[in-house]
Amino acid sequence: MWLAMEVARAMDKERAVDFDAREALETLIRTYRTLESGLIYETRPQNPYAAAIQSALQQSVEELRKHQAEEAGMQTLRDADVLGTLVFLQRLALQHSNGRRRGRAFFDFLRSYFPAPSHVSLES
Repeated sequence: MWLAMEVARAMDKERAVDFDAREALETLIRTYRTLESGLIYETRPQNPYAAAIQSALQQSVEELRKHQAEEAGMQTLRDADVLGTLVFLQRLALQHSNGRRRGRAFFDFLRSYFPAPSHVSLES
C-alpha cells in the first residue's frame, strides 16, 4: 500500500500520466532484477517525468527501510519483496490503462483505492 500511495503522490506532484508511471515502474523492475543477480546497475528512464517518479519511489523505499531499522533494530524489507510489489503495481497499471498516451486512468484508480491523506507517516 505504501508504494502504491507513493506512486500516486509522485504522479500528482509531477502531473504525470499513466505512461510515465509505467515507464518508471518498468525501469525500477529492471534495476531490482539486476540487484537479485548480484549486479548493481541502475536503469534510468529518458523521460523526465518517469525519472522523477522513479526517484520518489526509491526515496520512499529507503525511508521505509530506515524506519524498519529504527523500530525493529534490523532491516526486514528485502529487495525481492520490493520487486514483487513493483511487478504487482506494473500489472495494475497495465490492467487499468485506458490505452491513451496521455491517459490518467491508472492514476484515477490509485486515487480511488488509496486516497491521499493530509499527512502520511510511517508511524500510522
